Amino acid sequence: MPPPPPHGAVGPSNFDKMKMGAMMGGTVGVIIGFIFGTVNIARYGAGPNGIMRTLGQFMLGSGATFGFFMSIGSVIRSDSSPIIQEAYLRAQRRPMIMAAQAYRP
Repeated sequence: MPPPPPHGAVGPSNFDKMKMGAMMGGTVGVIIGFIFGTVNIARYGAGPNGIMRTLGQFMLGSGATFGFFMSIGSVIRSDSSPIIQEAYLRAQRRPMIMAAQAYRP
């Protein structure tokens, strides 16, 4: 069983979140680039660069682009102001149920 987290433990930093977003986005981009590049080579041919170089260009371009935007998006998503965070926590709190009082005119 893993030890409990220490008191006051904090999550990953924004730089760690940016790296994680870049890795996830890069992986997805390379896979999409492989699929799109393979279909494009099958339809139109590889051209003067050959199959492997053309496919590599598709994979690298797609992976870099998607990784870049995913890293920026993960930082933007995780960066919030304390006011918004407090409002969110207040909204997630259990409602306080009060006893009904008899109506007396």
